[in-house]
Amino acid sequence: MRYWRLDRPGQSGQSGSSGAFDLSRVTGLVAAIGGGDANALATEVLNLLGPATSVSQCTVFAYEFGNRPRTVSVADHRGGRFLRDVADTYARLFYALDGNQQIVTGDTNNTGKPGSSLVLHWQTSEDIAHDGYRQACYATPNVSDRLSLLMQPAADIWLSVNLYRERDAGNFQPGEVELVESLAPLIGEATKHHYALRGQSQLGIPQLMLARLRGLCPDLSKRELDALRGVLEGHSAAEIADHMGVKPSSVVTYQKRAYQRLGISSQRQLFALCLANDAR
Repeated sequence: MRYWRLDRPGQSGQSGSSGAFDLSRVTGLVAAIGGGDANALATEVLNLLGPATSVSQCTVFAYEFGNRPRTVSVADHRGGRFLRDVADTYARLFYALDGNQQIVTGDTNNTGKPGSSLVLHWQTSEDIAHDGYRQACYATPNVSDRLSLLMQPAADIWLSVNLYRERDAGNFQPGEVELVESLAPLIGEATKHHYALRGQSQLGIPQLMLARLRGLCPDLSKRELDALRGVLEGHSAAEIADHMGVKPSSVVTYQKRAYQRLGISSQRQLFALCLANDAR
C-alpha cells in the first residue's frame, strides 16, 4: 500500500504515452461534467485510461463530513448494476477499512489545504487483511489492485476516483502509474467541477444534520455516526443493522454511546440538537 502527493502533477509522466491520446477522449471527459447521466464521468475516465492501462472498472466516491461515502459515478466494462452493487457494499460495510481513510481522515502528512493537491493511493488485494473486504471488493469483482486519485474540493469533503485492474492484467506497472499521474490534473479538475455542479446538490438533510453533529462532537466514532445517520433517515434499529452489517443490539449500543457523547438521551433531543440555531 502506497500513497503520495502530486506536488507538481503537470510535470509527471511527460515522457510517457499521454501524447498518444486523441482529442475526442479528452472532449468526452469534459462533456460528461455536470451531465444528467450519473455514470458518464466514470465511463469517460475509463475511455481515457482504459486502453493504455488495462483499467476496466472505475468508481467515484464522495466522502462528506465524516459520513459513509456516497457513490457519485460508476463504470464497468461488463455493464449492468454489478459494480454499483459492489460500491454499495463497500459504502455500507467496508469503507472504514480502506487505506484511503488515512488520507480522508487527515491521519497522514501528505495533504495540504483544500483544493491544493492531488493524492494517489495504490492498494493491492494483498494489502487488505480483512477477509470480507478483500472478498467483496477485490476477489468477487476480479480485481488485482486499485489506484485512487483523491482530491479535497472543500473542508470536510474528499473525492476519490478509483481505478481497478482485473487479476488477469496483473498489477499496475510503473509506466502505467506515470501515465495516470500525468493525466491526474485533468481527471481531478473534471471530477471537482462535476461534483460542484451535480454532486453537492445530492446532499440530503440527514447528511447535513450529521455534519452538524460531527462538528459539535468530533469524538464520535464512524460506527456511532453511521448509527446516528440511520436514526436521522428514519430507519429502525433492524434496518440500520442491515445497512451496517451488525446486530440490532450493536446499533442500540452505538446510539447510546453517541447520545452520551452529545449529552442527550432521546431521538427527540437528537433532532432538536441538529436543528438548534445556536449549534456550532
